[in-house]
Amino acid sequence: MRRLIPTLVAAVALFSTGAMAQDKASQKFITEAIEGNLAEVQMGELAQKNGQNQEVKKFGQMLVTDHGAALKKAQEAAKSAGVTSTPTEPNPTQKADHEKIAKMTGAAFDKAFADHMVMDHKKDIAEYEKASKQKDATGKYAEESLPTLKKHLETAQSVQKQVTASR
Repeated sequence: MRRLIPTLVAAVALFSTGAMAQDKASQKFITEAIEGNLAEVQMGELAQKNGQNQEVKKFGQMLVTDHGAALKKAQEAAKSAGVTSTPTEPNPTQKADHEKIAKMTGAAFDKAFADHMVMDHKKDIAEYEKASKQKDATGKYAEESLPTLKKHLETAQSVQKQVTASR
């Protein structure tokens, strides 16, 4: 029995350390997902305002609608993951991207916006696929979000081809 107790203590410590690491990864992902949704809503609003091409404007509306809904779901998942303070604005890199693109108009804006959306959604899909393997609320959120993100990538690629061809 005496040899069993240290083994049990070690097993519990190992398990709880793994669980804490998983919790930290989930909390980091969902915090970044909230920032990303906030950034996508702002970029969508910008596309509706500065876009020249009708498809850019329509895609902007899609981003506002879909990422606005995803934001609410991400905030719910954050509560389940124990995140006590959720972001209320995009991260500094996302803000800088927005400021850079916001200075553009016309065809230059359309191209920069489409290029950014393709790159951004490819990165997001990779992160969400990784997070979807978590067996918690954040994993469920990531898994449920993937079809919309893939639809956004397809739309961004279509818009990108269109604005590149029209130049």
